[in-house]
Amino acid sequence: MSRFLPTSAKEVEALGWDYIDVILFSGDAYIDHPSFGVAVIGRLLEAEGYRVAIVPQPNWRDDLRDFRKLGAPRLFFGVSAGSMDSMVNHYTAAKRLRHDDAYTPGGVAGFRPDYAVTTYTRILKKLYPHTPVVIGGIEASLRRLTHYDYWSDSLKPSVLIESGADLLMYGMGDESIVEVAKAMKNGFNAKLLRKLRQVAFVEGEDYVGKLPAESTIVLNSYEQCVKSKKSFGENFTKVEVESNRMEQNKTIVERVGERYVVVNPPYAQISTESLDRSFDLPYTRLPHPRYKDKTIPAYEMIKHSVNIHRGCFGGCSFCTISAHQGKFITSRSERSVLAEIEKVKALPDFKGYLSDIGGPSADMYQLGGKNVELCKKCVRPSCLTPRVCPNLNRDLTPLLSLYRKVREVKGIKKAFIGSGIRYDIPDDGGRYMREVILHHTSGRLKVAPEHTEPHVLKLMRKPPFEEFEKLHSFFGKVCRENGLKYQLIPYFISSHPGCKEEDMQKLSTKVRALRLMTDQVQDLTPTPMTLSSVMFYTGENPYTGEKLYVANTYEAKCQQKSYFFGGPQRSNSPKKAVHLTDRKGSFEHKSKKRNK
Repeated sequence: MSRFLPTSAKEVEALGWDYIDVILFSGDAYIDHPSFGVAVIGRLLEAEGYRVAIVPQPNWRDDLRDFRKLGAPRLFFGVSAGSMDSMVNHYTAAKRLRHDDAYTPGGVAGFRPDYAVTTYTRILKKLYPHTPVVIGGIEASLRRLTHYDYWSDSLKPSVLIESGADLLMYGMGDESIVEVAKAMKNGFNAKLLRKLRQVAFVEGEDYVGKLPAESTIVLNSYEQCVKSKKSFGENFTKVEVESNRMEQNKTIVERVGERYVVVNPPYAQISTESLDRSFDLPYTRLPHPRYKDKTIPAYEMIKHSVNIHRGCFGGCSFCTISAHQGKFITSRSERSVLAEIEKVKALPDFKGYLSDIGGPSADMYQLGGKNVELCKKCVRPSCLTPRVCPNLNRDLTPLLSLYRKVREVKGIKKAFIGSGIRYDIPDDGGRYMREVILHHTSGRLKVAPEHTEPHVLKLMRKPPFEEFEKLHSFFGKVCRENGLKYQLIPYFISSHPGCKEEDMQKLSTKVRALRLMTDQVQDLTPTPMTLSSVMFYTGENPYTGEKLYVANTYEAKCQQKSYFFGGPQRSNSPKKAVHLTDRKGSFEHKSKKRNK
């Protein structure tokens, strides 16, 4: 029977361990499930024979006993902010403090610090200066180079510089974590670690000067970016173009003061076999018993779901999926998916309903280039916009076959598609969408047109709104033919760079004409390492130099979002527009509640 990885000195003692190889610190509660990165990293290391412990949501305000309780590991500390960037987790798009946290028992906010990776790492380096700290996860990954930080309205250098970490693992860590552990097995071997792929570190001029020019991309320095927004935009385009390649073999270098951040190229696209291995590990699929009867909202959302692939070739400007998981799709085998469903069935509270059989985008399973050699030459951020790539294999037959096999599993009453669907993937007469509506919809089908106006959609890298209107018509037709009272739930974004108030007015008019519900809407939150965040900060498209309107005041953002709820609602705010960072209020949590 599977057991949890230890989280306390008492649990370590019960295992009879006299040392720990790796101790992982996380901003999330410990949920031993393949949807939570720290659990995956821990299980991967365990499978290689390492002794691993997890310290979830350590208290950073008291005498730091959570950071001391297990002592120093034999190899290294691993640090992650959790499944979300801590600042996205803490604050709304209006920079108001959230009152809940889906990754904390009871959904209570205040159990992780702002900029969690930096806070945790600085504490560990102070307490254990001679023990290496490796940072990873979404926060570290997307802050690996100079980035725009929306919450301070400033450019920040690499999180390596701010935190003092010894090594950064970016992207998905299935392969890199094992190689990092091997490199540290006999002590911190800097020379060996710097040869690994998919890691970043800080070095001096002597090291950087020896890198071969033909395989090195030199970015504008952090200081140059601070002085010139155009320089920052240039950096982004270089990094994004390189990340869109199927084969990446160039090292990226960025100077910060007298030091250099060095980002080694990533591993090749993960294989189906390797992805299956990560999902096949002996997870308990449950929250740790330390939480007793407390509900963890994020777990409740995914506990009866199954992820079937990784990556996304949609390339949306505001999305971090391709920057973190990659543009190219790796799909799990049917065997692995069906085996996981059997594990879900065994959960004591399972009633026969799978909440989601999907992924970053539900309908990209086993899709990719027909001619891989053409893919190797391509640097497009999206295979779907501005037009569908003619080399894209759009055959949804394997996915439909998987759906049917899932429906045939004994004990499965219904398998829903809870993930969003890319309705701009050509669908052979609606065969796929019809099957989804008839067999895999819970009553609400989620899709993301994001906007209605062509110039805004172009900046978002989303398809024309006419594509959504076709889907809306088809959805209604299928529902009427089958007597179904289902709803199509569209996602929309306000305040995206290039979007003016009149664009939101047009969006509101078109949406109401279609009698659509607009309860799934959001104001743009510019997150690190996205094109949208670069356009928000610089006020221009870094690829074309086109100047853009940006709603970057509290008043302007409120006015845009108000169109989702009945049109403009003029507030009693001062006439002078107040920049979001000028508003009163600290970006520090006031909550004093802690784990007992």
